[in-house]
Amino acid sequence: MEQPIKILIVEDNVIIADDMQSMLEEIGYEIVDNVIVYEQAVEVLKTQQVDLVLIDIILASDKTGIDLGKHIRENYDIPFIFVTSNSDRATVENAKTVKPNGYLVKPFEQQDLYTSIEIALSNFIYGKQASGKTASNSEESNEDVPMSNSILKDSIFVKKQHLYYRIQFGDIQFIKADNVYLEVNTADKKFLVRSPLKDYLEKLPSNKFYRAHKSYIVNVDHIDAINSKDILINNTLIPISKDFKEFIISAMNS
Repeated sequence: MEQPIKILIVEDNVIIADDMQSMLEEIGYEIVDNVIVYEQAVEVLKTQQVDLVLIDIILASDKTGIDLGKHIRENYDIPFIFVTSNSDRATVENAKTVKPNGYLVKPFEQQDLYTSIEIALSNFIYGKQASGKTASNSEESNEDVPMSNSILKDSIFVKKQHLYYRIQFGDIQFIKADNVYLEVNTADKKFLVRSPLKDYLEKLPSNKFYRAHKSYIVNVDHIDAINSKDILINNTLIPISKDFKEFIISAMNS
């Protein structure tokens, strides 16, 4: 069973902090601790596993949330999000110096909090995976991929209108290339993603997803039927290459 994301809240307004904790626990996150000052946060980070930190910029201590952000950047490989009521230019510019993974302005709703956390986590993980690419590839990828289709453990995010939908890998049935876009198909939904088919295949589990045809990636768990030229997935007939047909037949006979 997958472990819940472990979050540390650093917020000196107890009412807001408790409200945030309730929102997050309702969604399914685990709150490691809920602290009010820099020193407490440093101690929690030192002694407990934390996947992400939510930090108020102004804290009830001499050290600010920005100081804490700097401490995290220098000592830990985890993402953090600034949560603040200050959105003036000077505060934002100061916050940018420690490269937060998100910036959420109070007041906010549960959906705002959820979206900020999931996108920050997925971008952080994707950024680590993409860091080994060449400069030219990184520039090309950063334009669309981190926000349009970002990876988080056993799932991937795709953007539809103004929301980012988290799709479990197992729910993806097949992906069809259509010019510069890909059509990601689940049992009852379709999402458009801007990405080359080959690049997208690299982001999916290699034991489930295969290039069945020059224009298709398929999840082998969802194949309902096969003949010499096609496979059937959810009443959709998908053409297959000779190599893929031989692979499937070999797998069936093994």
